[in-house]
Amino acid sequence: MKVLVTGAAGFIGSHLVHHLVARGDEVLGLDCINDYYDVRVKYGRLSRAGIDASSIDDGQILSSSAHANLRFIKLNLEDKDRLNQLFEEQSFDAVCNLAAQAGVRYSLTNPEAYINSNIIGFINILEACRHNDVKNLSYASSSSVYGLNQELPFSTDHNVDHPISLYAASKKSNELMAHTYSHLYGIRTTGLRFFTVYGPWGRPDMALFKFVKAAVEGQAIDVFNNGDMVRDFTYIDDIINGIIRVIDKPAAGDKLWAGSVSSSSAPYKVYNIGNNNPVKLMDFIEAIELKLDTKIKKNMMEIQPGDVPQTYACVEDLVSDMDYKPSTSITYGISKFVDWYLDFYDR
Repeated sequence: MKVLVTGAAGFIGSHLVHHLVARGDEVLGLDCINDYYDVRVKYGRLSRAGIDASSIDDGQILSSSAHANLRFIKLNLEDKDRLNQLFEEQSFDAVCNLAAQAGVRYSLTNPEAYINSNIIGFINILEACRHNDVKNLSYASSSSVYGLNQELPFSTDHNVDHPISLYAASKKSNELMAHTYSHLYGIRTTGLRFFTVYGPWGRPDMALFKFVKAAVEGQAIDVFNNGDMVRDFTYIDDIINGIIRVIDKPAAGDKLWAGSVSSSSAPYKVYNIGNNNPVKLMDFIEAIELKLDTKIKKNMMEIQPGDVPQTYACVEDLVSDMDYKPSTSITYGISKFVDWYLDFYDR
Protein backbone atom coordinates (compact mmCIF):
# COMPACT_ATOMS: atom_id res chain seq x y z
CA MET A 1 0.00 0.00 0.00
CA LYS A 2 1.22 3.50 -0.83
CA VAL A 3 0.45 5.77 2.12
CA LEU A 4 0.80 9.49 2.68
CA VAL A 5 1.34 10.32 6.36
CA THR A 6 1.08 14.02 7.17
CA GLY A 7 2.61 15.23 10.41
CA ALA A 8 5.42 12.73 9.85
CA ALA A 9 7.88 14.66 12.02
CA GLY A 10 5.32 14.82 14.81
CA PHE A 11 4.94 12.50 17.77
CA ILE A 12 2.21 10.17 16.51
CA GLY A 13 3.08 10.60 12.84
CA SER A 14 6.73 9.58 13.26
CA HIS A 15 5.73 6.41 15.11
CA LEU A 16 3.14 5.57 12.45
CA VAL A 17 5.73 6.00 9.70
CA HIS A 18 8.12 3.70 11.59
CA HIS A 19 5.52 0.92 11.86
CA LEU A 20 4.19 1.22 8.30
CA VAL A 21 7.70 1.13 6.85
CA ALA A 22 8.57 -1.88 9.00
CA ARG A 23 5.67 -3.89 7.63
CA GLY A 24 6.58 -3.06 4.02
CA ASP A 25 4.24 -0.24 2.99
CA GLU A 26 5.53 2.46 0.65
CA VAL A 27 5.37 5.63 2.73
CA LEU A 28 5.71 9.32 1.94
CA GLY A 29 5.96 11.42 5.07
CA LEU A 30 4.98 15.09 4.97
CA ASP A 31 5.58 17.80 7.56
CA CYS A 32 6.07 21.57 7.63
CA ILE A 33 8.42 21.28 10.67
CA ASN A 34 7.12 24.40 12.40
CA ASP A 35 8.63 25.72 15.62
CA TYR A 36 5.60 25.27 17.90
CA TYR A 37 7.98 23.28 20.09
CA ASP A 38 11.69 22.37 20.07
CA VAL A 39 12.50 21.42 16.48
CA ARG A 40 15.42 19.31 17.67
CA VAL A 41 12.86 16.71 18.70
CA LYS A 42 11.23 16.83 15.25
CA TYR A 43 14.54 16.51 13.45
CA GLY A 44 15.53 13.73 15.85
CA ARG A 45 12.43 11.77 14.87
CA LEU A 46 13.25 12.25 11.19
CA SER A 47 16.86 11.26 11.74
CA ARG A 48 15.70 8.02 13.36
CA ALA A 49 13.91 7.30 10.06
CA GLY A 50 16.99 8.00 7.96
CA ILE A 51 15.99 11.52 6.89
CA ASP A 52 18.99 13.88 7.04
CA ALA A 53 17.96 17.31 8.34
CA SER A 54 20.69 19.07 6.38
CA SER A 55 19.29 17.70 3.12
CA ILE A 56 15.69 18.83 3.67
CA ASP A 57 14.54 21.46 1.18
CA ASP A 58 11.04 22.96 0.98
CA GLY A 59 8.80 21.13 -1.47
CA GLN A 60 11.41 18.56 -2.50
CA ILE A 61 11.04 14.82 -1.95
CA LEU A 62 13.94 13.25 -0.06
CA SER A 63 14.67 9.52 0.17
CA SER A 64 15.50 7.86 3.47
CA SER A 65 19.02 6.52 3.88
CA ALA A 66 17.70 3.77 6.17
CA HIS A 67 14.57 2.54 4.37
CA ALA A 68 14.10 2.04 0.63
CA ASN A 69 10.31 2.35 1.04
CA LEU A 70 10.34 5.73 2.82
CA ARG A 71 10.52 9.26 1.45
CA PHE A 72 9.88 12.66 3.02
CA ILE A 73 8.76 16.09 1.86
CA LYS A 74 8.74 19.35 3.79
CA LEU A 75 5.46 20.98 2.83
CA ASN A 76 2.76 23.11 4.40
CA LEU A 77 -0.80 21.84 3.96
CA GLU A 78 -1.91 25.40 3.25
CA ASP A 79 0.14 25.25 0.03
CA LYS A 80 -2.79 23.99 -2.02
CA ASP A 81 -1.08 24.02 -5.43
CA ARG A 82 1.99 22.02 -4.37
CA LEU A 83 -0.19 19.63 -2.35
CA ASN A 84 -2.40 18.95 -5.38
CA GLN A 85 0.68 18.44 -7.52
CA LEU A 86 2.00 15.94 -5.00
CA PHE A 87 -1.24 13.95 -5.07
CA GLU A 88 -1.29 13.97 -8.88
CA GLU A 89 2.29 12.70 -9.05
CA GLN A 90 2.13 10.03 -6.34
CA SER A 91 -1.25 8.23 -6.70
CA PHE A 92 -1.69 7.36 -3.01
CA ASP A 93 -3.77 4.38 -1.92
CA ALA A 94 -4.42 5.87 1.51
CA VAL A 95 -3.86 9.11 3.41
CA CYS A 96 -3.48 9.45 7.18
CA ASN A 97 -3.70 13.13 8.12
CA LEU A 98 -1.97 13.69 11.46
CA ALA A 99 -0.71 17.20 10.64
CA ALA A 100 -2.37 19.82 12.81
CA GLN A 101 -1.71 22.72 15.09
CA ALA A 102 -1.94 20.99 18.45
CA GLY A 103 -2.46 22.27 21.98
CA VAL A 104 -5.51 23.54 23.85
CA ARG A 105 -3.82 26.38 25.74
CA TYR A 106 -1.89 27.63 22.70
CA SER A 107 -5.21 28.09 20.88
CA LEU A 108 -6.20 30.75 23.43
CA THR A 109 -3.42 33.06 22.29
CA ASN A 110 -2.79 31.97 18.68
CA PRO A 111 -6.21 31.23 17.17
CA GLU A 112 -5.18 31.97 13.58
CA ALA A 113 -2.71 29.07 13.60
CA TYR A 114 -5.60 26.66 14.18
CA ILE A 115 -7.70 28.03 11.34
CA ASN A 116 -4.77 27.89 8.93
CA SER A 117 -3.53 24.40 9.78
CA ASN A 118 -6.61 22.58 11.05
CA ILE A 119 -9.29 24.07 8.80
CA ILE A 120 -7.61 25.32 5.61
CA GLY A 121 -5.03 22.53 5.70
CA PHE A 122 -7.72 19.89 6.16
CA ILE A 123 -9.97 21.16 3.36
CA ASN A 124 -6.93 21.07 1.08
CA ILE A 125 -6.41 17.40 2.03
CA LEU A 126 -10.08 16.63 1.35
CA GLU A 127 -9.98 18.40 -2.00
CA ALA A 128 -6.76 16.64 -2.99
CA CYS A 129 -8.34 13.27 -2.13
CA ARG A 130 -11.49 14.18 -4.06
CA HIS A 131 -9.71 15.19 -7.25
CA ASN A 132 -7.17 12.36 -7.20
CA ASP A 133 -9.46 9.43 -6.45
CA VAL A 134 -8.08 8.72 -2.96
CA LYS A 135 -10.91 6.88 -1.20
CA ASN A 136 -9.19 5.96 2.09
CA LEU A 137 -8.66 8.89 4.47
CA SER A 138 -8.04 8.60 8.21
CA TYR A 139 -7.39 11.70 10.28
CA ALA A 140 -6.67 12.93 13.79
CA SER A 141 -9.56 14.27 15.79
CA SER A 142 -9.31 14.74 19.57
CA SER A 143 -10.94 13.89 22.88
CA SER A 144 -11.14 17.67 23.33
CA VAL A 145 -14.29 17.67 21.19
CA TYR A 146 -16.26 16.41 24.21
CA GLY A 147 -15.99 19.88 25.76
CA LEU A 148 -18.73 20.48 28.32
CA ASN A 149 -19.95 16.88 28.17
CA GLN A 150 -20.28 15.53 31.72
CA GLU A 151 -21.27 11.94 30.95
CA LEU A 152 -18.52 9.36 31.45
CA PRO A 153 -17.04 7.44 29.82
CA PHE A 154 -17.00 9.63 26.71
CA SER A 155 -18.82 7.83 23.92
CA THR A 156 -18.86 8.62 20.22
CA ASP A 157 -22.66 8.59 20.53
CA HIS A 158 -22.53 11.60 22.88
CA ASN A 159 -23.27 15.13 21.71
CA VAL A 160 -20.10 17.13 20.98
CA ASP A 161 -21.63 20.48 20.08
CA HIS A 162 -20.18 22.38 23.05
CA PRO A 163 -16.38 22.69 22.64
CA ILE A 164 -14.49 24.88 25.10
CA SER A 165 -11.38 25.68 23.05
CA LEU A 166 -10.77 26.69 19.46
CA TYR A 167 -8.56 23.62 19.11
CA ALA A 168 -11.55 21.42 19.99
CA ALA A 169 -13.82 23.40 17.67
CA SER A 170 -11.36 22.92 14.79
CA LYS A 171 -11.32 19.16 15.37
CA LYS A 172 -15.12 18.97 15.50
CA SER A 173 -15.11 20.95 12.23
CA ASN A 174 -12.83 18.34 10.68
CA GLU A 175 -15.35 15.62 11.51
CA LEU A 176 -18.18 17.60 9.88
CA MET A 177 -16.08 18.39 6.82
CA ALA A 178 -15.08 14.73 6.48
CA HIS A 179 -18.69 13.58 6.62
CA THR A 180 -19.64 16.05 3.91
CA TYR A 181 -16.96 14.68 1.57
CA SER A 182 -17.90 11.09 2.43
CA HIS A 183 -21.50 11.82 1.49
CA LEU A 184 -20.84 13.88 -1.62
CA TYR A 185 -17.82 12.11 -3.10
CA GLY A 186 -17.67 8.66 -1.53
CA ILE A 187 -14.35 9.24 0.27
CA ARG A 188 -14.10 6.70 3.07
CA THR A 189 -13.18 8.83 6.09
CA THR A 190 -12.37 7.74 9.64
CA GLY A 191 -11.74 10.23 12.45
CA LEU A 192 -9.79 9.20 15.53
CA ARG A 193 -10.40 11.01 18.80
CA PHE A 194 -7.07 10.60 20.56
CA PHE A 195 -6.96 10.49 24.36
CA THR A 196 -3.76 11.90 25.97
CA VAL A 197 -1.12 10.03 24.00
CA TYR A 198 2.29 9.57 25.65
CA GLY A 199 5.52 7.66 25.12
CA PRO A 200 9.06 8.00 23.70
CA TRP A 201 9.57 10.95 21.34
CA GLY A 202 6.59 12.69 22.96
CA ARG A 203 5.82 16.38 22.53
CA PRO A 204 7.70 18.86 24.76
CA ASP A 205 4.48 20.80 25.42
CA MET A 206 2.77 17.78 26.98
CA ALA A 207 2.58 17.16 30.72
CA LEU A 208 4.78 14.05 30.84
CA PHE A 209 7.65 15.78 29.04
CA LYS A 210 7.37 18.87 31.25
CA PHE A 211 7.17 16.81 34.43
CA VAL A 212 10.20 14.66 33.61
CA LYS A 213 12.24 17.66 32.49
CA ALA A 214 11.44 19.50 35.72
CA ALA A 215 12.20 16.45 37.84
CA VAL A 216 15.58 15.92 36.18
CA GLU A 217 16.48 19.60 36.57
CA GLY A 218 15.19 19.87 40.15
CA GLN A 219 12.49 22.35 39.21
CA ALA A 220 8.87 22.59 40.35
CA ILE A 221 5.93 21.58 38.15
CA ASP A 222 2.58 23.33 37.74
CA VAL A 223 -0.25 20.95 38.69
CA PHE A 224 -3.55 22.31 37.43
CA ASN A 225 -6.96 22.01 39.09
CA ASN A 226 -4.99 21.44 42.29
CA GLY A 227 -4.17 17.96 41.09
CA ASP A 228 -7.81 16.94 40.74
CA MET A 229 -7.45 15.87 37.10
CA VAL A 230 -8.07 12.49 35.53
CA ARG A 231 -6.81 11.48 32.10
CA ASP A 232 -7.16 8.39 29.92
CA PHE A 233 -3.41 8.23 29.22
CA THR A 234 -2.80 6.05 26.15
CA TYR A 235 0.61 4.66 25.22
CA ILE A 236 1.87 5.40 21.72
CA ASP A 237 2.19 1.74 20.63
CA ASP A 238 -1.48 1.14 21.46
CA ILE A 239 -2.44 4.24 19.48
CA ILE A 240 -0.42 3.13 16.45
CA ASN A 241 -1.96 -0.33 16.60
CA GLY A 242 -5.39 1.27 16.37
CA ILE A 243 -4.47 3.66 13.54
CA ILE A 244 -3.05 0.88 11.37
CA ARG A 245 -6.18 -1.21 11.86
CA VAL A 246 -8.26 1.77 10.69
CA ILE A 247 -6.04 2.32 7.63
CA ASP A 248 -6.41 -1.35 6.72
CA LYS A 249 -10.19 -1.29 7.18
CA PRO A 250 -11.56 2.06 5.96
CA ALA A 251 -15.06 3.18 6.82
CA ALA A 252 -18.10 1.79 5.00
CA GLY A 253 -21.57 3.25 4.87
CA ASP A 254 -24.17 1.74 7.19
CA LYS A 255 -27.19 0.71 5.10
CA LEU A 256 -29.24 0.38 8.28
CA TRP A 257 -28.10 3.71 9.71
CA ALA A 258 -30.64 5.06 12.18
CA GLY A 259 -29.10 8.38 13.20
CA SER A 260 -25.99 7.45 15.21
CA VAL A 261 -23.71 10.50 15.40
CA SER A 262 -20.51 8.46 14.95
CA SER A 263 -21.50 6.68 11.72
CA SER A 264 -23.63 7.38 8.67
CA SER A 265 -25.23 6.06 5.52
CA ALA A 266 -22.12 7.61 3.95
CA PRO A 267 -18.72 5.84 4.29
CA TYR A 268 -17.88 7.78 7.45
CA LYS A 269 -16.88 6.76 10.97
CA VAL A 270 -15.52 8.34 14.14
CA TYR A 271 -13.80 6.33 16.89
CA ASN A 272 -12.45 7.06 20.33
CA ILE A 273 -8.93 5.73 20.62
CA GLY A 274 -7.84 5.61 24.24
CA ASN A 275 -6.79 3.26 26.99
CA ASN A 276 -10.27 2.87 28.55
CA ASN A 277 -8.57 3.15 31.95
CA PRO A 278 -8.47 6.70 33.38
CA VAL A 279 -5.64 7.58 35.76
CA LYS A 280 -5.48 10.33 38.40
CA LEU A 281 -2.92 12.97 37.56
CA MET A 282 -1.29 12.63 40.98
CA ASP A 283 -0.85 8.86 40.41
CA PHE A 284 0.74 9.66 37.04
CA ILE A 285 3.18 12.03 38.74
CA GLU A 286 3.93 9.44 41.42
CA ALA A 287 4.89 6.92 38.73
CA ILE A 288 7.40 9.44 37.36
CA GLU A 289 8.81 9.98 40.84
CA LEU A 290 9.20 6.24 41.35
CA LYS A 291 11.00 5.81 38.03
CA LEU A 292 13.40 8.68 38.73
CA ASP A 293 13.66 7.94 42.45
CA THR A 294 12.97 11.56 43.33
CA LYS A 295 10.28 13.78 44.77
CA ILE A 296 8.99 16.47 42.42
CA LYS A 297 8.19 19.93 43.76
CA LYS A 298 4.61 20.93 42.91
CA ASN A 299 2.86 24.25 42.39
CA MET A 300 -0.85 23.56 42.85
CA MET A 301 -2.82 25.71 40.38
CA GLU A 302 -6.42 26.43 39.41
CA ILE A 303 -7.80 24.77 36.27
CA GLN A 304 -6.86 26.57 33.05
CA PRO A 305 -9.38 27.95 30.54
CA GLY A 306 -10.14 25.34 27.89
CA ASP A 307 -9.14 22.39 30.09
CA VAL A 308 -11.53 19.64 31.13
CA PRO A 309 -11.10 18.00 34.55
CA GLN A 310 -11.59 14.43 33.37
CA THR A 311 -11.37 12.31 30.23
CA TYR A 312 -12.33 8.67 29.88
CA ALA A 313 -12.72 6.90 26.56
CA CYS A 314 -15.37 4.35 25.73
CA VAL A 315 -13.68 2.29 22.98
CA GLU A 316 -16.29 -0.44 22.55
CA ASP A 317 -16.90 0.23 18.86
CA LEU A 318 -13.17 0.24 18.05
CA VAL A 319 -12.81 -3.04 19.94
CA SER A 320 -15.76 -4.64 18.17
CA ASP A 321 -14.96 -3.29 14.69
CA MET A 322 -11.15 -3.49 14.74
CA ASP A 323 -10.28 -5.86 17.61
CA TYR A 324 -8.42 -2.97 19.25
CA LYS A 325 -6.89 -3.98 22.59
CA PRO A 326 -4.84 -1.37 24.46
CA SER A 327 -2.62 -3.16 26.94
CA THR A 328 0.22 -0.91 28.10
CA SER A 329 0.43 -0.04 31.80
CA ILE A 330 1.23 3.47 32.99
CA THR A 331 4.30 2.15 34.85
CA TYR A 332 5.74 0.57 31.70
CA GLY A 333 4.88 3.52 29.46
CA ILE A 334 6.38 6.14 31.76
CA SER A 335 9.51 4.03 32.20
CA LYS A 336 9.99 3.85 28.42
CA PHE A 337 9.52 7.61 28.08
CA VAL A 338 11.98 8.43 30.86
CA ASP A 339 14.59 6.10 29.33
CA TRP A 340 14.16 7.84 25.97
CA TYR A 341 14.31 11.32 27.51
CA LEU A 342 17.51 10.62 29.44
CA ASP A 343 19.13 9.15 26.34
CA PHE A 344 18.01 11.89 23.93
CA TYR A 345 19.17 14.70 26.20
CA ASP A 346 22.24 12.75 27.32
CA ARG A 347 21.38 12.95 31.00
